[in-house]
Parts: sequence; C-alpha cells; structure tokens
Amino acid sequence: MVEEQYLVEGCINKNINAQKELYERYAAKMLSICLRYMCDEDEARDAMHDGFVKLFDRIKKFDKRGSLEGWIRRLFVNICLEKLRKSDKMKYQSIYNDDDEDLQIIDDSMSDVYNQMGAKELMNLISELPTSFRNVFNLYAIEGYSYYEIAKILGITLAAVRANYSRARILLQKKIKLIYK
Repeated sequence: MVEEQYLVEGCINKNINAQKELYERYAAKMLSICLRYMCDEDEARDAMHDGFVKLFDRIKKFDKRGSLEGWIRRLFVNICLEKLRKSDKMKYQSIYNDDDEDLQIIDDSMSDVYNQMGAKELMNLISELPTSFRNVFNLYAIEGYSYYEIAKILGITLAAVRANYSRARILLQKKIKLIYK
C-alpha cells in the first residue's frame, strides 16, 4: 500500500521513474483488457497507449479509497468503450434474429468441458462474439459490473443488457458444444 502511494504521488509529480514503474506493473494486464474489447491487436495497443496517457493525466483524481488497479482497470475499460463508440462498432444487435429458435440454453451437463478449457481458449471464443454481446459479457462476467451499471455505461436499457448477456452466453455455449462434441 505504501509502495502504491509512492507510485501515485510520483506520477502526480510527473516523476519519470514512477511513471515507468507504474507502466511496467500494469501494461500487460491493461493490454489484455484492451484485447478483450478491441479484438484487434493494433487497436488494443492504441487503446492501451491512450489509456496510459489519460492515466498519467488523471492520476491526481485517484481518491485512494479503492484499489489503484481497480481504478486503472475501470479507466481502461471506459477508454475501450469510448473508442468503440467513436468507431461505430458498438451498435447493439437486435434482440431477435431469424435463427433465435435454434438457440437454446445449454444445460450445465457440460461442466466437465468448461473445466478442461484453458482461459486463452475461452478468451478467443469470447473475442469471436458480436461486439455488442462481447461488451456486455465482458462487463458483466469478467469485470463484475451490474446490469444497471452496464445499461448506464452503454446507454441501453436493462432489457437490452439482459438480452445481450443471455445471447452471448448461449452463443458461447453453442461454440463450446461444437468444439467438444
């Protein structure tokens, strides 16, 4: 905790060594967050770069009540979502599709399959989801936001959040079932 305070104070004072240490400590984690949302390595690296620029600019706003990593993660998620909004990639899918009747919730009998999957394999499947489903899934299942928070962040209704999350889960389960048949 004292080390974290040193880093924050150093970054506020524009100490290059503190900035470098903060970057080295969190760059890999923040890149993985950016990759989850952007799904293109170049776009993810651009988002990460923008994130650190904003981080060093806004670090004086860190209130020290929560964890520094949590605050940084939230900043990077918001930067990714902002970039997606600006690029028009965040248009939300219609809740209903022609092939909806083919989608059924797959029961939990596949729990052995889930246990065999590696995190990287699961993240690859998540990255293949349509952007709107992927964003809701990431925010809810991985980042831990509530449906209400997601609706507010994305500017969509609670019903749309629930529908997008449900469809994301169904599509993921369908992909997993195809792989492990």
